[in-house]
Amino acid sequence: MTTDNAFTIGRLARAACVNVETIRYYQRKRLLTEPGKPGQGFRIYSQEHLSRVLFIKKAQQLGFTLSEIAQLLSLSDGDCSEVKNLAESKLYVIREKMTDLQRLDVVLTSLIDECNDNADPQCCPIIESLVSDTHKKT
Repeated sequence: MTTDNAFTIGRLARAACVNVETIRYYQRKRLLTEPGKPGQGFRIYSQEHLSRVLFIKKAQQLGFTLSEIAQLLSLSDGDCSEVKNLAESKLYVIREKMTDLQRLDVVLTSLIDECNDNADPQCCPIIESLVSDTHKKT
């Protein structure tokens, strides 16, 4: 029997909107402690465990990897400037990816426009572009 602040692994997973295997994975990665198992019965997880899982999920939504989340967790009681540095590094990576995606958007839009203007259905500008890029690299 559990109270509102005590969870079996299944109830913890449901409360955090994750799979039970996700909880186990976080434990294997040492992001989440595994409570001791009583002689009989189930392991009981606390509200602190739920808060930790929700923290991990929120950090993942912000783009942090599990390795980076482990760093954040280790810094959570430390100096805010270290956390800020980690966040700035992540922001730099995200902005680089955005720049790359914007570049891809321009290229693909141009290729799609070429397809729209293409009168020869046997010749595809996208395929031709990929083939010509392959030949340039060899």
